[in-house]
Amino acid sequence: MPFPTAELKYIVSTGNKIDPRWFTLVCVPESTLPSETFEQLAMPHFERLYNFACWLTQDRHEAEDLVQETYVKALKGFSSFQPGTNFRAWIYKILRNTFLTSRTGLKAAATVPIDGEGEEEILPPVKETPESILLQRSDSQLVQKALEHLPVLYREVLLLCEVEEMSYQEISTTLAIPMGTVMSRLSRARRALRAGVQKMSGAGG
Repeated sequence: MPFPTAELKYIVSTGNKIDPRWFTLVCVPESTLPSETFEQLAMPHFERLYNFACWLTQDRHEAEDLVQETYVKALKGFSSFQPGTNFRAWIYKILRNTFLTSRTGLKAAATVPIDGEGEEEILPPVKETPESILLQRSDSQLVQKALEHLPVLYREVLLLCEVEEMSYQEISTTLAIPMGTVMSRLSRARRALRAGVQKMSGAGG
Protein backbone atom coordinates (compact mmCIF):
# COMPACT_ATOMS: atom_id res chain seq x y z
CA MET A 1 0.00 0.00 0.00
CA PRO A 2 1.49 3.41 -0.95
CA PHE A 3 2.12 5.82 1.91
CA PRO A 4 -0.22 8.84 2.14
CA THR A 5 1.27 12.07 0.90
CA ALA A 6 0.31 15.71 1.02
CA GLU A 7 1.67 18.38 -1.29
CA LEU A 8 1.90 21.75 0.44
CA LYS A 9 3.01 25.19 -0.63
CA TYR A 10 5.03 27.49 1.59
CA ILE A 11 6.01 31.09 1.03
CA VAL A 12 9.56 32.38 1.28
CA SER A 13 10.13 36.12 1.40
CA THR A 14 13.30 37.38 -0.27
CA GLY A 15 13.48 41.12 0.11
CA ASN A 16 10.24 42.42 -1.37
CA LYS A 17 9.66 39.28 -3.42
CA ILE A 18 7.48 36.33 -2.46
CA ASP A 19 8.77 32.96 -3.62
CA PRO A 20 6.16 30.17 -3.46
CA ARG A 21 7.62 26.69 -3.07
CA TRP A 22 6.15 23.22 -2.77
CA PHE A 23 7.17 20.17 -0.84
CA THR A 24 5.63 16.73 -0.52
CA LEU A 25 5.15 15.07 2.84
CA VAL A 26 5.40 11.29 2.89
CA CYS A 27 4.51 9.57 6.14
CA VAL A 28 4.07 6.04 7.39
CA PRO A 29 0.32 5.78 8.10
CA GLU A 30 -0.87 5.06 11.62
CA SER A 31 -4.22 4.18 10.09
CA THR A 32 -5.88 4.56 6.72
CA LEU A 33 -6.60 8.27 6.44
CA PRO A 34 -7.38 10.27 3.31
CA SER A 35 -4.56 12.76 2.77
CA GLU A 36 -7.07 15.09 1.08
CA THR A 37 -8.72 15.67 4.45
CA PHE A 38 -5.41 16.68 5.99
CA GLU A 39 -4.66 19.03 3.10
CA GLN A 40 -8.09 20.66 3.35
CA LEU A 41 -7.56 21.36 7.03
CA ALA A 42 -3.86 22.24 6.86
CA MET A 43 -3.51 24.41 3.77
CA PRO A 44 -5.46 27.45 5.06
CA HIS A 45 -3.06 27.76 8.00
CA PHE A 46 0.23 27.26 6.19
CA GLU A 47 1.22 30.86 5.49
CA ARG A 48 0.26 32.08 8.97
CA LEU A 49 2.11 29.20 10.61
CA TYR A 50 5.21 30.20 8.67
CA ASN A 51 4.79 33.81 9.81
CA PHE A 52 4.40 32.66 13.42
CA ALA A 53 7.47 30.44 13.07
CA CYS A 54 9.48 33.41 11.77
CA TRP A 55 8.53 35.48 14.81
CA LEU A 56 9.46 32.62 17.15
CA THR A 57 12.76 31.62 15.57
CA GLN A 58 13.74 35.07 14.25
CA ASP A 59 15.37 33.24 11.36
CA ARG A 60 13.62 32.53 8.04
CA HIS A 61 15.60 29.39 7.19
CA GLU A 62 14.99 27.97 10.65
CA ALA A 63 11.31 28.89 10.32
CA GLU A 64 11.06 26.93 7.05
CA ASP A 65 12.54 23.86 8.75
CA LEU A 66 10.24 24.30 11.74
CA VAL A 67 7.10 24.51 9.60
CA GLN A 68 8.07 21.51 7.50
CA GLU A 69 8.80 19.46 10.63
CA THR A 70 5.47 20.58 12.07
CA TYR A 71 3.57 19.38 9.01
CA VAL A 72 5.44 16.09 8.96
CA LYS A 73 4.48 15.49 12.60
CA ALA A 74 0.91 16.66 12.02
CA LEU A 75 0.37 14.36 9.04
CA LYS A 76 2.03 11.45 10.80
CA GLY A 77 -0.13 11.93 13.89
CA PHE A 78 -3.30 12.96 12.07
CA SER A 79 -5.14 9.92 13.40
CA SER A 80 -4.97 11.47 16.88
CA PHE A 81 -6.85 14.58 15.75
CA GLN A 82 -10.51 14.44 16.69
CA PRO A 83 -12.75 15.63 13.83
CA GLY A 84 -14.90 18.56 14.84
CA THR A 85 -12.36 19.94 17.31
CA ASN A 86 -10.10 22.96 16.77
CA PHE A 87 -7.56 22.01 14.09
CA ARG A 88 -5.85 25.42 14.20
CA ALA A 89 -5.09 25.13 17.93
CA TRP A 90 -3.99 21.51 17.37
CA ILE A 91 -1.43 22.28 14.67
CA TYR A 92 -0.18 25.46 16.35
CA LYS A 93 0.44 23.40 19.47
CA ILE A 94 2.55 20.96 17.42
CA LEU A 95 4.58 23.84 15.96
CA ARG A 96 5.06 25.44 19.37
CA ASN A 97 6.14 22.17 21.00
CA THR A 98 8.48 21.43 18.10
CA PHE A 99 10.05 24.87 18.49
CA LEU A 100 10.49 24.48 22.26
CA THR A 101 12.35 21.19 21.79
CA SER A 102 14.71 22.73 19.22
CA ARG A 103 18.07 24.18 20.24
CA THR A 104 16.84 27.73 19.63
CA GLY A 105 13.59 27.10 21.49
CA LEU A 106 15.29 25.57 24.52
CA LYS A 107 17.63 28.53 24.74
CA ALA A 108 14.80 31.05 24.37
CA ALA A 109 12.51 29.36 26.89
CA ALA A 110 15.24 29.37 29.50
CA THR A 111 15.91 33.11 29.33
CA VAL A 112 13.49 34.64 31.83
CA PRO A 113 11.31 32.73 34.31
CA ILE A 114 7.78 34.08 34.77
CA ASP A 115 6.63 34.27 38.37
CA GLY A 116 3.43 35.40 39.99
CA GLU A 117 1.12 34.64 37.09
CA GLY A 118 -2.52 35.01 37.98
CA GLU A 119 -1.91 38.08 40.15
CA GLU A 120 -2.43 40.59 37.36
CA GLU A 121 -5.38 42.83 36.69
CA ILE A 122 -7.23 41.11 33.84
CA LEU A 123 -8.63 43.35 31.15
CA PRO A 124 -11.63 42.21 29.09
CA PRO A 125 -10.85 41.05 25.55
CA VAL A 126 -11.23 43.70 22.87
CA LYS A 127 -10.92 43.51 19.10
CA GLU A 128 -8.21 46.15 18.83
CA THR A 129 -5.57 47.07 21.39
CA PRO A 130 -2.54 49.38 21.25
CA GLU A 131 -0.43 46.23 20.97
CA SER A 132 -2.40 44.86 18.01
CA ILE A 133 -1.91 48.19 16.23
CA LEU A 134 1.81 48.07 16.96
CA LEU A 135 2.14 44.50 15.74
CA GLN A 136 0.24 45.25 12.53
CA ARG A 137 3.13 47.55 11.69
CA SER A 138 5.30 44.51 11.07
CA ASP A 139 7.60 46.66 8.88
CA SER A 140 8.52 48.73 11.91
CA GLN A 141 12.02 47.77 13.00
CA LEU A 142 11.36 49.30 16.40
CA VAL A 143 8.34 47.10 17.12
CA GLN A 144 10.09 44.01 15.78
CA LYS A 145 13.14 44.60 17.95
CA ALA A 146 10.98 45.17 21.03
CA LEU A 147 9.12 41.93 20.33
CA GLU A 148 12.35 40.01 19.72
CA HIS A 149 13.62 41.09 23.14
CA LEU A 150 10.59 39.70 24.95
CA PRO A 151 10.88 36.28 26.64
CA VAL A 152 9.46 33.62 24.32
CA LEU A 153 6.56 32.97 26.72
CA TYR A 154 5.47 36.61 26.35
CA ARG A 155 6.19 36.72 22.63
CA GLU A 156 4.13 33.66 21.75
CA VAL A 157 1.03 34.67 23.74
CA LEU A 158 1.11 38.16 22.23
CA LEU A 159 1.44 36.80 18.70
CA LEU A 160 -1.34 34.26 19.15
CA CYS A 161 -3.71 36.89 20.53
CA GLU A 162 -2.85 40.04 18.60
CA VAL A 163 -1.61 38.65 15.27
CA GLU A 164 -3.34 35.27 14.95
CA GLU A 165 -6.47 36.63 16.71
CA MET A 166 -6.98 33.45 18.70
CA SER A 167 -9.52 33.40 21.51
CA TYR A 168 -8.31 32.91 25.07
CA GLN A 169 -9.66 29.36 24.90
CA GLU A 170 -7.69 28.61 21.70
CA ILE A 171 -4.52 30.03 23.25
CA SER A 172 -5.12 27.96 26.37
CA THR A 173 -5.37 24.83 24.21
CA THR A 174 -2.33 25.74 22.09
CA LEU A 175 -0.06 26.54 25.04
CA ALA A 176 -1.53 23.88 27.36
CA ILE A 177 -2.02 26.38 30.20
CA PRO A 178 -5.14 27.47 32.13
CA MET A 179 -7.17 30.33 30.66
CA GLY A 180 -6.45 32.48 33.73
CA THR A 181 -2.72 32.07 33.06
CA VAL A 182 -3.28 33.08 29.43
CA MET A 183 -4.92 36.33 30.53
CA SER A 184 -2.35 37.21 33.18
CA ARG A 185 0.56 36.35 30.87
CA LEU A 186 -0.99 38.44 28.10
CA SER A 187 -1.40 41.38 30.47
CA ARG A 188 2.30 41.17 31.40
CA ALA A 189 3.35 40.72 27.76
CA ARG A 190 1.42 43.82 26.66
CA ARG A 191 3.06 45.92 29.34
CA ALA A 192 6.48 44.53 28.49
CA LEU A 193 6.02 45.32 24.79
CA ARG A 194 4.89 48.88 25.51
CA ALA A 195 7.84 49.39 27.85
CA GLY A 196 10.24 47.97 25.28
CA VAL A 197 8.96 50.23 22.51
CA GLN A 198 9.11 53.29 24.79
CA LYS A 199 12.63 52.43 25.90
CA MET A 200 13.86 51.97 22.35
CA SER A 201 12.09 55.13 21.20
CA GLY A 202 13.84 57.10 23.93
CA ALA A 203 17.21 55.55 23.13
CA GLY A 204 16.86 56.44 19.48
CA GLY A 205 15.64 59.96 20.10
